[in-house]
Amino acid sequence: MRKKSEPQTASDMSADGRFLDEYLPYWLAQASYWISSEFHREVAMAGLTVAEWRVLASLHGSSGETIGTLCRLALLKQPTLSKLVQRLEAENLVARHDTEGDRRQTIVTSTPKGRARIAMLVDRARLHQREVLRPFGIANSKNLLLALQDLVRQHERTGLFGFVPPPSDR
Repeated sequence: MRKKSEPQTASDMSADGRFLDEYLPYWLAQASYWISSEFHREVAMAGLTVAEWRVLASLHGSSGETIGTLCRLALLKQPTLSKLVQRLEAENLVARHDTEGDRRQTIVTSTPKGRARIAMLVDRARLHQREVLRPFGIANSKNLLLALQDLVRQHERTGLFGFVPPPSDR
C-alpha cells in the first residue's frame, strides 16, 4: 500500500483529484497559452500579427506549401488564410504559384524579403524554445517534442472518433 506522502500519478488522481488535474487537453492548452504568449510579444515587437508569424514561420525552410497544408500548419481556416496570403503577397513577403498538374491548386512560397523578415524571429523562437525546455534537459526535451509530434500525426491520420475538425482561427 502506498503511503499518503508518496506523490500521486495522473492515473492515481482519477478517483480523488480534480478532473482538470489529469486532463491532457487542458494541460496542452495551458502550456501552449503560456509559452506562446511569451513569444507573441516578440512577434508584435517585430511588427507582425500572430497569424502572419504562423504563415511565414510555416514557410521558413520550405520550398512551398499548398493552401490546404498551410491552413493546417498555421492553424487558420481557408478563408482567413487566403485573405492573409493576399496581404502578405501585396507586401512582397510571399508569392503564389499555380501547380503544373492542377491549376486549381496554389503553392505559396516565401520571397527573399519574407525570408529576411522572418529570419530574426525564427532565431528568437529557437532561443525561446531552448529557454522553455532548459529545465527538462536535452533528452527529456527531445522525448517531449517527439511524443507531441507522434500525438499530432496520429490524430491527423485517424482523427479522434473519426472526426477531424477544421483548423481554428486562433
